[in-house]
Amino acid sequence: MNPAFAEEEKQTWRLFVADHTAPIARSFDLMTGEQIGEFRLKGYAALAASSSGQTIFAIQSEADTVEMIKSGVALSDHGEHRDLETSEAALLPTALDGKRPVHAVMRGDDVVLFYDREGKAKLVSEEGILEGKPSEKLIDATAPHHGVAVPMGRNMLVSVPDTTQETKADELPPRLGLRVLGESGAQVGDVAPCTALHGEAFSAKLVAFGCEEGVLIARPGKEQTVQLKMLEYGDKLPKGKVTTLLGSKAMQFFLGNYGEDKIVLIDPDSTEPYRLVDLPTRRIDFALDPARVKNAYVLTEDGQLHLVDILSGEITTSTSVTEPYSKDGHWRDPRPRLAVAGDQIAITDPRHSLVRIIDIATMKKVRAIPVEGQPFSVVAVGGSGAVH
Repeated sequence: MNPAFAEEEKQTWRLFVADHTAPIARSFDLMTGEQIGEFRLKGYAALAASSSGQTIFAIQSEADTVEMIKSGVALSDHGEHRDLETSEAALLPTALDGKRPVHAVMRGDDVVLFYDREGKAKLVSEEGILEGKPSEKLIDATAPHHGVAVPMGRNMLVSVPDTTQETKADELPPRLGLRVLGESGAQVGDVAPCTALHGEAFSAKLVAFGCEEGVLIARPGKEQTVQLKMLEYGDKLPKGKVTTLLGSKAMQFFLGNYGEDKIVLIDPDSTEPYRLVDLPTRRIDFALDPARVKNAYVLTEDGQLHLVDILSGEITTSTSVTEPYSKDGHWRDPRPRLAVAGDQIAITDPRHSLVRIIDIATMKKVRAIPVEGQPFSVVAVGGSGAVH
């Protein structure tokens, strides 16, 4: 008898929600809507989940620190089945301090945190963090800038600032490209041009970066080298650029923004790599569905949630989920964010202190979870597995 069927099969999803202005994050059981944790932080936080979902990183740019929350959800692969273990979520005692952390990159057990005002990144192991022994490896990015560092095999891909540009005392220099660091930390080859580099994502073994000229694709080469290729926007696309990227886990493609009222599907191996999707109004947030690989979800400022078919490049369903949230005003104004959680989508609604839950099968609102304050950044972790 298959041992997977001898045990109870269980599904668990947890939401972690950070407040827009208060230094606090909360966790909720998605099935019941019950708040199951509250975590006092040092500052306002943006949340990011590790690749495994076992750790939530609370990135606090203004407080110059990154704190970590153990999610209490652990899925382990056993070939023909997965095991699911749950425990109480907890704020971990260690923090990763540095001047203005903004960007976190997750790749397997590796986590890379970039500190803009230091011009350095820290490579840490999630396993070490959970064991209370977070060893840090520093990565030099030459000078302070709004940058990123991405692991690829034994190499590290690091943004390069233009230090020849004059900047005001409170401003950081622009980005001009990407360089490859080898295992020793020394640069390998020339800097690849990528003006105003912003946004990165993994899909399969590829990494994509948004640039003024196009999307720069990094792929593993022979003998632990890295091949870099620019997919230029060309004359067929309207004026615009990609600054945010998501990567599919099951198929090799990327989804990016293109200006404020379009998204673009990017197939790096196609002779026509870009396919634009026009949106009815400006985009607030978007996500890929890790399980339904042809589904993407886009929230627009008119309060509509759109289901986009990745294969056809068409919006197939639109449904009203919140009041309109204009993109005019300050970029930090509270606006909804979304996260995919199994068969549902969670959408924060800071104006009404709610997380609204959408059923993916019907694309209808099914319920709302009350949350104190202004719920903003949200991540979902969980799945199904055998419980022993």
